Amino acid sequence: MKVIVIGSGFGGLTAAIRLRAKGYEVEIVEKRDKPGGRAYVYEQDGFVFDGGPTIITAPWLIHELFELCGKKTDDYVKIVPIDPFYNVRFQDGTVFRYNGKREEVIEQIRSFNPDDVKGYERFYAKTAAIFKAGFNLIDQPFTHLTDMLKVLPDLIRLRSDRSVAAFVNSHIKDPRLRQVFSFHPLLVGGNPFQTTSIYALIHKLEQEWGVWFAMGGTGALVKALVKLFQDIGGTIRYNSEVDRMLIEEVDGKPHARGVRLASGEEIPADIVVCNADVAQAYLSLIPPVYRKHNTNKKISKMRYSMSLFVMYFGTNRQYHDIAHHEILMGPRYRELVEDIFTRKHLADDFSLYLHRPTATDPSLAPEGCDSWYVLSPVPHLESGTDWNQMRTVYRDRIVAELERRYMPDLSKHIVSEHIIDPLHFRDTLNSYLGSAFSVEPILLQSAWWRPHNKSEDIEDLFFVGAGTHPGAGLPGVMSSGTIASRMISA
Repeated sequence: MKVIVIGSGFGGLTAAIRLRAKGYEVEIVEKRDKPGGRAYVYEQDGFVFDGGPTIITAPWLIHELFELCGKKTDDYVKIVPIDPFYNVRFQDGTVFRYNGKREEVIEQIRSFNPDDVKGYERFYAKTAAIFKAGFNLIDQPFTHLTDMLKVLPDLIRLRSDRSVAAFVNSHIKDPRLRQVFSFHPLLVGGNPFQTTSIYALIHKLEQEWGVWFAMGGTGALVKALVKLFQDIGGTIRYNSEVDRMLIEEVDGKPHARGVRLASGEEIPADIVVCNADVAQAYLSLIPPVYRKHNTNKKISKMRYSMSLFVMYFGTNRQYHDIAHHEILMGPRYRELVEDIFTRKHLADDFSLYLHRPTATDPSLAPEGCDSWYVLSPVPHLESGTDWNQMRTVYRDRIVAELERRYMPDLSKHIVSEHIIDPLHFRDTLNSYLGSAFSVEPILLQSAWWRPHNKSEDIEDLFFVGAGTHPGAGLPGVMSSGTIASRMISA
């Protein structure tokens, strides 16, 4: 049977490899000139910039793909552990060095607030129970209401109605430590004050299995998966944007039967796996007459994650005191998050994620130089922000803040840069409202309430990626590919 996979992000690559390993004829069609989707790689002036995800957790999901094909990960890509996972820096100058060494984590908590040590230990014990139940949600489909009813007792017992921040705050009192242990939903497009506490499992996941980096950057992992796919007989074509899905009615039911490219070429298939943004795919690739469940009205009523402003830059000097991953907390936390998610207002202040991969792999920049990106969560396009006008203004604010607090004379040492903003997510990545992570991960948009991996509207159509179950982040996106491949081959 022939399978077409739309998009070569981690969800699409995972599904494609698994299906090819089971004997399906699989072809990936990719809009851009290189694979990766949000994990696209920019190369300029001797610098290599990972376009999107840079944090690898649950490494066994990667190893499984190579083992399934009778291969070894190390023959394709080298994945190394990171220490610290992140430095979390605060406005008062304090720094929390967050890693997987339990004794060191507890000692740092003690240095911030001795009274929070016992609270943290209770918090950690509960994240272990959340992890056990939560990962059971991640690797199974939620196609029917009965699937949801089976897990409801666990969700109720674990108080999944609470937010991550509410869960953390019930155990920890120091405002800085509350941020350290609650910011993780922002890494998958969630508001810590609204994202279900199930996402607290990220802390347990990191503490137990670490944070990893692919030498050569996340793009090297993408290349490794593409090569694995091709080595087992899969095919991929680039510069091949899909214009619409081919749909055929069989016994009164619509079935996906391939795709038509923007060039006009039609590629027939028995099954279509869509790794494009789920909302935009329904809106632009499938006529409304075939969408009884995923109507325009339903899609417009869903809540979508924030967008991102990302500046990739190279410096002609190195900043050795900056770690691989830095979380730079601004003067406000909850208020800033509410500006981004609720008020959809582009604030004057910001919290930033600063990525310095050359701390681990100097080959990503010319000798004596550093490769970077700095990321700021911003509202999606419902904010009405004119990014053509604000792009340079916002860029200059961020550079000034980095220069003032962390990186002396930065503006004098930037020798290469590239910027993306919400318009890029909308126009290049075809993401609804320019959202960076698609559907927001609140409780009533999780599991069965999230867009399904198997379309309710179109037979033989499956969805993978951040907007479908189980959600954003590498573990979630790769798991969506696993789920879809199992449903197809069942």
